[in-house]
Amino acid sequence: MDLFQNKALYHTEIVNADGLPGQVYVDEPHGLRLPVSSPLDSQAVGTNPEQLIGMALATCLNATIQAEEDRRGIPHQSQVRVVVELSKGSQGFEFFVDGQIMLPHLEQNQAEEFLKIAERRCPVSKLLAGSPNVKIRLVSPSN
Repeated sequence: MDLFQNKALYHTEIVNADGLPGQVYVDEPHGLRLPVSSPLDSQAVGTNPEQLIGMALATCLNATIQAEEDRRGIPHQSQVRVVVELSKGSQGFEFFVDGQIMLPHLEQNQAEEFLKIAERRCPVSKLLAGSPNVKIRLVSPSN
């Protein structure tokens, strides 16, 4: 089903019928299945939305950077760390996301260019763009 009238290059369906705790899975014959739990329960087994959004952003940004490195013939050396915090604000729970990109093999001006490319091309970054709770920045390996 094409809800958005686009020409999809990839389609997947993710299901969570349990809430928390429970299970989330990719609805395919060999799809990934993960237990999920509340991030506020340190004893519970499983991942949570905070970890999943962090994984999605880190992977998307680094894959985008890697594609640009490949295009330019630069060996892949980038690393992306995403810090996600859950806070309670005036309108309930909200995420604060800090994407930290390390490009130790690039000069500062080239690293800044790669950061802009990653933010502009990564679909997860585009999805989160404009949120005051999301920042994506360059960091040095010592941070």
